[in-house]
Amino acid sequence: MTKLILLLTCLSLPWLLINISRASASISETPKHYVVYMGASDPKLNENEGNDQVSESAYLQLLSSIINPSQESESERERISIVHNYNHAIRGFSAMLTESEASVLSGDSEVVSVFPDTMLQLHTTRSWDFLEGKAARQSTWASHKHLSDDVIVGLIDTGIWPESPSFKDEGVGPVPSRWKGICMEGFDFKKSHCNRKLIGARYYNTTLLSKSYLINKSHYGKAKNSPRDTIGHGTHTTSIAAGARVANASYYGLAKGVARGGSPSTRIASYKTCSAEGCSGATILKAIDDAIKDGVDMISISIGMGSLFQSDYLNDPIAIGAFHAEQMGVMVICSAGNDGPDPYTAVNTAPWIFTVAASSIDRDFQSTVILGNGQSFKGSSINLSNHSRSNVYPVVFGKDVAAKFTPASEASNCYPGSLDAKKVVGKIVVCVNDDPTVSRKIRKLVVEDAKAEGMILIDDGEKGVPFDSDIFSFVQVDNDVGSHILKYINSTKKPTGAIIPTVEVLRQRPAPIVAFFSSRGPGQITENILKPDIMAPGVAILAAMIPQSDEPGAVPTGLKPSDFALKSGTSMACPHVTGAAAFIKSVRPKWTSSMIRSALMTTASEYNNMGKPLTNNSNSIASPHETGVGEINPMKALNPGLVFETTLEDYLQFLCYYGYTEKNIRSMSNTKFTCPKLSMEELISNINYPSISISQLNRHHGAKVIKRSVTNVGPFNSTYIAKVHSPQGLVVKVSPEKLFFSKGVKSVPFRVSFSGKDAQSGYNFGSITWFDGRRSVRVVFSVNVE
Repeated sequence: MTKLILLLTCLSLPWLLINISRASASISETPKHYVVYMGASDPKLNENEGNDQVSESAYLQLLSSIINPSQESESERERISIVHNYNHAIRGFSAMLTESEASVLSGDSEVVSVFPDTMLQLHTTRSWDFLEGKAARQSTWASHKHLSDDVIVGLIDTGIWPESPSFKDEGVGPVPSRWKGICMEGFDFKKSHCNRKLIGARYYNTTLLSKSYLINKSHYGKAKNSPRDTIGHGTHTTSIAAGARVANASYYGLAKGVARGGSPSTRIASYKTCSAEGCSGATILKAIDDAIKDGVDMISISIGMGSLFQSDYLNDPIAIGAFHAEQMGVMVICSAGNDGPDPYTAVNTAPWIFTVAASSIDRDFQSTVILGNGQSFKGSSINLSNHSRSNVYPVVFGKDVAAKFTPASEASNCYPGSLDAKKVVGKIVVCVNDDPTVSRKIRKLVVEDAKAEGMILIDDGEKGVPFDSDIFSFVQVDNDVGSHILKYINSTKKPTGAIIPTVEVLRQRPAPIVAFFSSRGPGQITENILKPDIMAPGVAILAAMIPQSDEPGAVPTGLKPSDFALKSGTSMACPHVTGAAAFIKSVRPKWTSSMIRSALMTTASEYNNMGKPLTNNSNSIASPHETGVGEINPMKALNPGLVFETTLEDYLQFLCYYGYTEKNIRSMSNTKFTCPKLSMEELISNINYPSISISQLNRHHGAKVIKRSVTNVGPFNSTYIAKVHSPQGLVVKVSPEKLFFSKGVKSVPFRVSFSGKDAQSGYNFGSITWFDGRRSVRVVFSVNVE
């Protein structure tokens, strides 16, 4: 930091004049919130309690050289202030800047990158029993004798509802002495809301900053806020990861059972960074920095950029924060996003992030449609209506009850404003989904607001992902069933029908399957790392919820708001992996984050509960671009045999291969790291990752050799033999074919060669399994043959 202050005080006059001239030209530009990222902080300076003030003083001096201090405008003087000061693992700050000022700052020798704050989006019981059930004849997690309750998980989300029974601390020991965090008070949140389970809570200004920040700065500083969750997303994800055991939990009788997190003994630290509008990237970066400083072991983030607007690794706040967390020994688990089923939609794909896809479990929620001709059809829904078989109503197709001057196609899709309320009232309306940009929630609200008695949605796309319509009678059917319903409507003058409320269907087969919405690989930014990494339950997951008594139609008449809710999304899958990782950490406290990730990946299941390969929502065999390496199997991951240790040097080489400058990489790592002389993107495939991905294998250029190294965490004197599963035409050879581990040998390298001369064009998937007679270490590969 001394170096930075010296740099600021020794600026040459010509440089300063250029900056003043540029800043003057930018007065008419609208200031926006920017992150100024300056790399890793100095650990020695962090030992000094006054470092916050020293760094902020330096950052203010830097801003003063950019924002013309001679201007008389009060708003210009106000802008010489720091919004977020990153001062623990990360060095940098955020401030209100014009585009021109940001451009000038980006040229400073101390600055790695400058990027505008963006609004990131939330990626929104039995699931754990389902995961345990797959580990046949294995002991249950709860009976494991070596569980530690000193694992601390940080959840960066919408906050927490502390009164939820999922966060009670009965039977939990004293707070670990290494915990350095705080329990921030707010207007509706007291320090007493924290306990031995919920050990920390922070909140931030959750609004994306704009010019109004300058005008109302005092208001922003005094705005009512607290760590309390007013949306429900954070409470839900937190309880999935680490909720306490709650008996007789249900969502108004549905999914009844014992609710619990993956690691109920784990401590929770909540970081509220999101509002109903979304999540400020600059604030998420601050929360990651705080969580590292507080002493968490891992961070769970069910948030991400939209897949269409992905940034590279030095302009993505989650990627930057996660890099520094990994550097400090803190594992970061993120959701892959909900933009499936299209390819290239996965987000949070940096190799130092554990990226999670979503799957179903062996439970479904179904409603039945009974038509006036006696035919009945099953569909998917979570509706809490009080209708029964005797509640029969006229059934109409959307296009037949269209509002005046509305195209039939819009009315068929039940677009907003497309229906004639007089023709809809008291009827069940059938809608189709020809336009995925209009959500089920919007269509349901259109029909409900027109005073209909119910809705049948014909939609193949999102089948298997039940929609919660609250007390409104709703059911979704596939195209085949939909054609029968439309045929019936056209066959009689007065079609009628009834929708029976939801029932729970257990032991659903096959399960798991890839969720329709789950974002797919390959990664947009680089295809030489296989993403997503792994799959976990994310469909209709029962977990804690905030009371929603203020939402009309959300609570059945005569009942109180539920303490639990059923939600779907990779947001729900991510904390399943977090809980699993926390469980492994509690049993294997000396394992690093890359060892835990490797253990979960190499032991993941590639089969469903019918013993067949995993499938997607189209009933096709799922590829690793959909499932990653497969479905998590936490009990098996406790004894993986071998692990792939991905080191900081691997990540730094990755940055070299990707094309970043050695200067920026040194700033990020606070080291004197030197890039390999040969640095090209195709070499990314060689970093020591638990899976293999090759973006280009030219069939005419001979074999491509990939290097890996494994570390023995099983018994001494073990011998592992390789078995290759590859598609026809792709020649895969492993050298050596046997790995020997004696008492003095912990790590052994091996090579894999891929030759695609006779392979099919496009991506070819397979695996290499190392087997010692008891343990299987499965390494999935993805190879694009050209």
